[in-house]
Amino acid sequence: MNGSGRDPQVLEITANAGVVQARQMVRALAQECRLSLVEQTKLITAASELARNTLIYGGGGTMTAAVIDERGRRGVRLVFADQGPGIADVDLALTDGWTSGSGMGLGLSGSKRLVDDFVLDTAPGQGTTVTITKWGR
Repeated sequence: MNGSGRDPQVLEITANAGVVQARQMVRALAQECRLSLVEQTKLITAASELARNTLIYGGGGTMTAAVIDERGRRGVRLVFADQGPGIADVDLALTDGWTSGSGMGLGLSGSKRLVDDFVLDTAPGQGTTVTITKWGR
């Protein structure tokens, strides 16, 4: 992860407290990156959904977070990784309204809409990694 002069921060997400910590960390980085309040809210919402997915569906994992500078742009990049069962049907998982649990089915698809860059890397039995980036305007 290309940083802005400091190492990325890694947060363990192994309980609900980790989801709360993820939101707090993302808020601080979004403010440091000078994202607008609307953009901060979008990023924090996406991060909250993905952190919860990491905990519930992945059995826990990590969030790696950093302020990045690329091609004259500054933003916040977050990587959520777990060693859970993975996602068998990515297209279905990214469909609005679909859920594998009791949620509203907006976690992955909603998170994708809230950020500028969204990369999902998963396979059955190999865990899931979701990388999102929100760029300053």
